Order: sequence, then C-alpha cells, then structure tokens
Amino acid sequence: MNTAQHPSRWKVIFAFALVYLFWGSTYLGIDIAVQTIPPALMCAMRFLIAGVVLLAFCGFTRRKVWYSARQIALAGVVGVLLLMGGNLTLSYAELSVPTGLAALIIAITPLWFLVLHSMLLGHHHVSRLGKVGLALGLLGLFVLFYPELTADTALGRKEFWASLSLVGGSFSWALGSVLSKRWQPGMDGFSATAWQVTIAGAANLIFAVLAGDFSRVVWTGRGIGAVMYLVVCGSWIGYTAYIWLLEHVSTAKVSTYAYVNPVVAVFLGWLILHERVDRFILGGSVVVLFSVILVTSG
Repeated sequence: MNTAQHPSRWKVIFAFALVYLFWGSTYLGIDIAVQTIPPALMCAMRFLIAGVVLLAFCGFTRRKVWYSARQIALAGVVGVLLLMGGNLTLSYAELSVPTGLAALIIAITPLWFLVLHSMLLGHHHVSRLGKVGLALGLLGLFVLFYPELTADTALGRKEFWASLSLVGGSFSWALGSVLSKRWQPGMDGFSATAWQVTIAGAANLIFAVLAGDFSRVVWTGRGIGAVMYLVVCGSWIGYTAYIWLLEHVSTAKVSTYAYVNPVVAVFLGWLILHERVDRFILGGSVVVLFSVILVTSG
C-alpha cells in the first residue's frame, strides 16, 4: 500500500497531539494579541508571515508550488473560510468573550462537520444518535449563553452577540474544512496550506486597511510576542498538522480536536487571565462535549 495514503499510526497520533495542544493554547495567544493589535491586522500579520514562509519552504524543498489559477483560487476560498470566517470572527469575539467560553462555543464545530459532510460529500448518514447529539449541542449552547441572554447590561448583550458570532465562525470553519477535502486533491498538502494561509492573510490585510486598524494599533513586545507564538505554534505547526490530518483521516475523527481544545483553553484562561469558571460554563461544557461525542460516535 501507499504509505503516503496510509501513514503510520504514530504519525497520526503525533499530528493529533500537535493540533490538540497548540490550538488549545492559541485562544490565550489571540486574547493577548488583540489587546493592543486590532483583530484584522493581527490576523493579517499572523497569516501573511506564516503563509509566505510556508511558500518559500515549499519552493526550497522542491515541492510543487505553482498550480492552475483555478486550483489556487479554490485554495484561497478554503483559506478565507477557515482563517477569515473562522479565525477573524474568533479574534473579534475575544475582545469581549473569555477565552474558555469562546473555546467551548467553538466545540460545536463537529456538529457542523457532520451535517456538511453528509450534505456535500455524501459519505455519512446522520444516525438517530447523531440527531440526538445535534439536539444536545443546541441545549448546551443555550446553557452557555444563558447568562448573556438574561443580562440587562450593555456589556452582557455585547458578549451575547459576540458569542453568537462564534457559532457562525464555527460553521465557516467546518465548511472550509469539508471543502478542502473536496477541492484540494491533486495539490501537495503543504503547498495547498501555504496558499490558503497566504491568501487569507492578504484578505485580512485588505479588511484591516478598510477598518482603519493601522490608526488604532499599539505596538508592544507582549502583543508582537503573542502574534509570533500564533505564527509558529498556531499556523506553522497546528494548522499544517490539521490540513495533513484532513488528507489522511476522516473529518469526523479530525474534528475530535474540539474535545480537547476547550479543556486547554479554559485551564489556561483560568490560570493566566483569571477568567471565571461558573456553573453555566461547567454545565454547558459537559452538555456540548457530550453531544459532540454522541455525534462522532454515532
């Protein structure tokens, strides 16, 4: 058999570990970065640096870099859905939503995976257990949103709408992930990733210019350090491992990163940023994660 198509179990486990641990910590990195660097500009810096270096690496290692305009455009669409629709939305939301809560809301991504995988790829039928999981996921979101739904203050309402935007961001992420399996065959995995990241970075830069981010940025060592951590650990290591897993493992299995990332994000948010962990977060997280387990096992 072709080992490129059937990698060893240890390679798969190692790739999952990279995604689990590093992506769980990126919620903290984003929260620190957007305190001084506006979200769109932060994403533009992160993805342009990561993407250009990845393209250079592909050229240096003699991987195929240039493809048809259609293939590059499709890679760009996937990148925008993942890294603008998903990550830029998350970066804006973290201006008012705690990192742990943001990660828990993003944990519904596997529910979108199941629906979109069934609709667009036709590989999976939504079983009765999966439907129960989808219903539980909605219930879990209601529990997580409850404090903001009942809040009378402007801050509470702002946090609610920011939290709700994360649901749309998770849908965009899942859509981009599923389409990458449909559109990227025939492209080298690292080259496709490089084009996705670079084009998404350019799109974020255009948005940053239109939003006037350059007039509001405050350059600090802490903020720049957070961006560089996101470049290295979030984009180069985590995102590359994620795209590699999408090529070799089913999307349902890849989406299990949503089990671990919230645990890492909640712990780091509590430890470093002293974020609250109340009964709504604990109860909602149990329901959401249990629903995700039901969906993927069903």
